[in-house]
Amino acid sequence: MKKNDVIISEASGYGSECEAVFLHGDSPVFVPFCIRGERAEIKILSAKGGVAYGRCERVFSPSPARVDAPCPVFGKCGGCQLQHMRYEEQLALKADLVKNTLKKIGGIDADVLPVYSGKNSYRYRNKLVLPVGRDAAGGTKIGFFAPRSHRIVDISDCLIQSAWCADIIEIVKAYMRGNGLTGYDELSASGDIRRIAVRELDGKFIVVLVAAHAVDAAPLAGMLAERFGHVTLLLNINASRGNAVFGEEWRTVCGEGFFEAEDMGIRYRAGANTFLQVNDDVRSGLYARIAEEAAGAECAVDLYSGGGMLTALLARACGRAFGIEVVKEASICADELKELNGLGRSMQNICGKVEDELAALLRGTSGARRVIVCDPPRKGMERSAVEAVKRSGAEKIILVSCNPATLARDLGLLVGSLKDDGGVLKKDPDYASTSGYKINYILPFDMFPQTKHVETLVCLERK
Repeated sequence: MKKNDVIISEASGYGSECEAVFLHGDSPVFVPFCIRGERAEIKILSAKGGVAYGRCERVFSPSPARVDAPCPVFGKCGGCQLQHMRYEEQLALKADLVKNTLKKIGGIDADVLPVYSGKNSYRYRNKLVLPVGRDAAGGTKIGFFAPRSHRIVDISDCLIQSAWCADIIEIVKAYMRGNGLTGYDELSASGDIRRIAVRELDGKFIVVLVAAHAVDAAPLAGMLAERFGHVTLLLNINASRGNAVFGEEWRTVCGEGFFEAEDMGIRYRAGANTFLQVNDDVRSGLYARIAEEAAGAECAVDLYSGGGMLTALLARACGRAFGIEVVKEASICADELKELNGLGRSMQNICGKVEDELAALLRGTSGARRVIVCDPPRKGMERSAVEAVKRSGAEKIILVSCNPATLARDLGLLVGSLKDDGGVLKKDPDYASTSGYKINYILPFDMFPQTKHVETLVCLERK
């Protein structure tokens, strides 16, 4: 099998990126936008080492789960991967993805509960970040990058964003036309406007105009206020040639620069850079489940705690909670949240690396019935942090992850199905007899419908 070969095969399942897997002989061929059970004609785009990647040329037997994608740029834009299948199939795919990844990488063969889903499979995102560029004729392009590239696919709306997305794009394009501003070209490092970023909180908007140099953003402020009412507009200057979304210089054009909001009874302040889950409905379901599991413990330890929302919920559930967060700005926000909610006696925020701070914190809370919550970034936990959690003696350990692969590694190390042999991870099939913790349940959350991403909660109990 080589590049440009054409094969006919039937999809037997899905890969780690939610692409369909076709077999040609004993070789897997990974093809996006197909569904298991479909027989299709596949053109091979690349092949190496017995593994190939292809493009579907035509489907001979469409799956009953196949639907017409409602987005006109689906397949061109890199944002969504699953609009071609019914939502029920997406949920089943993601449950299988979590189960198979845990088994393949972590050596854990465990049941996975049906995926928790929210009210909306479209129009669910509360945050928008769009690159701004220009086409060959010099016109403005606003959209998302094509897969594995920095080529902007021009859009007028995005169906997984809230309904205000189309208005934002229209307003920004009109502002740029009226003020003689151009989109940014990465290759030549020329142009004016690099990105537009928006966050909505309870119907209030924080908008960031990212420019390569100082521009007059006051006309944009007026246009946004006319459409949305009270808006905070920030101008961010990013003159670097790198891929960072924001530069270091911020200017407030109008508004306070942040908004106060309330979720699950917790008041908080959020700005343009504050981390919040993008799906309000599913986030509330996830946090409610974590707080329910923590209830009854004497104290909770929240690792990678961000702006403190979950730490505050844990403080109310347990009466005492500690959060560890390395980003200084996020830790400051957590302290503000603590004061805003009158949690000064029950919530403590520690600014530092989890692997540096955790051992001392655990020593200071020894003897208490503890629950540990770990919600790390996509790269997962540091090995030393995993070991400290494993030795903690906590009554419960709750893992939250947006990356099934690193979740499988960290969970495997916690329960002992993976052993570190001089830096090489090896599977231990007899781990269940020696592990200090058992898996109570594994519950995926569909935080990102229509995409390949899935959030997963794992609850472990001490034996």
